[in-house]
Amino acid sequence: MKIAVLSGKGGTGKTLVSVNLAATAGQSVYIDCDVEEPDGHLFFKPEQVNEKNVTVPLPFINSSLCTGCRKCVEFCKFNALAFVNNRVTVFEEICHSCGGCVLLCPQKAVSEREKTIGIIRQGSSGNVTVIGGTLNTGEASGVPVIKELLKAPQAESSLTVFDCPPGSACIVMESIKGADYCILVAEPTVFGVHNLNMVYELVRLFGKSYGVILNKCLREENPAENYCIEKGIPILGRIPFDTELGAINSVAEIAVRAKSKYHALFTSLLKKMLEEVRDEAAADSQR
Repeated sequence: MKIAVLSGKGGTGKTLVSVNLAATAGQSVYIDCDVEEPDGHLFFKPEQVNEKNVTVPLPFINSSLCTGCRKCVEFCKFNALAFVNNRVTVFEEICHSCGGCVLLCPQKAVSEREKTIGIIRQGSSGNVTVIGGTLNTGEASGVPVIKELLKAPQAESSLTVFDCPPGSACIVMESIKGADYCILVAEPTVFGVHNLNMVYELVRLFGKSYGVILNKCLREENPAENYCIEKGIPILGRIPFDTELGAINSVAEIAVRAKSKYHALFTSLLKKMLEEVRDEAAADSQR
């Protein structure tokens, strides 16, 4: 089963939930799709790590063959090509690597060269296969890195956890495409409700099954919980505001490996999620 863990912004506890669910599940795969700020490896500290570069094709103009017909410039809807000073100029940052200019050039003056934009790494930590990607600084989009991450060979497991980037942009959409279930992590504030709504609308748009884990819960009224009740969103569980848990997390330790009480907490959350999935599957079969 593949689950994606999302949040409307950073700092809600998305990685806390992701790494601890993967560590609780036994034989599992953890995939860190937050390629701009990956930190899952800090918790798992994987061993026997293999690395692979991620590249994208970019246009290369052979000026000796180019006649200045501008057909490639007119074709590019992203304005990644321009005819300046009697030559075609490529703006790499906005090129989408579609390859259309290569196919269209009547003089075969456009070819492609590979540019490295990031790296993916795979290792192991106990029973968890740890896969993560890093986007090089200054690159425009992490989508190609995420696509390579999701194609990485994985060990057989009962659970795969996608630790998604924060927000609801293209990189998040790419991360949840193959997920069977989405966990939305929310904070107990009015601002937390705004962020929860962002990812709630996203998973509904993709037709994904979902549930919410409420993090940093206090005894006061919880606006995020009220929102879930109002919208009929399943609440998988509540993680209390806990300074000990925060201290363990702040030094990049996995809570379920550090304290038995946290192992019990995340085991309960995982069990509740699996029950929700089974109930939904049973309901679908009766429709």
